[in-house]
Amino acid sequence: MAQSSADQTLLKRSFRRKRLRENAAGLFFISPWLIGFLLLMFGPMVFSLGISFTEWNMVGSPKFIGLENYAHMFTSDPFYFKSMIVTFKYVFIMVPLQVVFAILIAVLLNRATYGIKFFRSIFYLPSLIQGVTLALIFSWMLNDDFGPVNYMLELVGLPRVHWLTDPNVALYALIFIALWGVGSPMVLYLSALRSVSSEYYEAADIDGAGPVRKFFNITIPLITPTILFNILTSLISAFQTIVLAFVLTGGGPANSTYFYSLHVYRNAFTHFKMGYASAMAWVMFILIVLLTGLVLASSKYWVHYEDDGGGR
Repeated sequence: MAQSSADQTLLKRSFRRKRLRENAAGLFFISPWLIGFLLLMFGPMVFSLGISFTEWNMVGSPKFIGLENYAHMFTSDPFYFKSMIVTFKYVFIMVPLQVVFAILIAVLLNRATYGIKFFRSIFYLPSLIQGVTLALIFSWMLNDDFGPVNYMLELVGLPRVHWLTDPNVALYALIFIALWGVGSPMVLYLSALRSVSSEYYEAADIDGAGPVRKFFNITIPLITPTILFNILTSLISAFQTIVLAFVLTGGGPANSTYFYSLHVYRNAFTHFKMGYASAMAWVMFILIVLLTGLVLASSKYWVHYEDDGGGR
């Protein structure tokens, strides 16, 4: 009996040592990511939260001022709500358009009988051109005087459009440019469409369903998980947009493209109000979390999964 108890104790100790070795090995292999996360993401986030309660020009020592930055944001900053409105307008126009165009292109490619790899590459390759490069290309294409877009409009008898210098047009021009990257979500939709079983469409054919009914009653419901993913990623990315406005319009004309992130950047690196810029960044972070939370909460009503009978 005593021998059996001793054997069990040894087995338990051996099991603990093995588990400790496995845990240590796991921590060792994820340590590069963990160190990077702590130093490059979590650490700066905590630092910026602390700085948001101070007045700091990045040279001297931060001066604690409590909630003054947040109070100034909502009461005294003449550009704060303007930049917020511009950003929300951009997000709630661009994201739905991106979803719709990406799905339509993916559906067309999915129905192609030949050359699908070629056309998929053609639609995806433009999305590889991003950032400053994309902005510089469209600064030439949409130029008021010698841009090829205005030249083609004149060829068909239409007047020139001041794409980037008209306050009523500039924001929509940036939305059009942002849709240049529709190829990335399109690839995800195309993959989702190819995973839809043909049995659903065969059953619909037997019931006499037409293409439109099959699209809305079969195709869309079965790719809603991919739609949810793309909405969330596009939403987060759109709220942080800055490069196009920074390079093409500088926030103009008449502040019509003055995005929230551009306002944060200018307060931080032009006016050297790092504390105030940090406070603004945290407010935007909270807004993004709330909006993504609302989208996720609403997903139980419209996102369907094939493995649980079509419902969530």
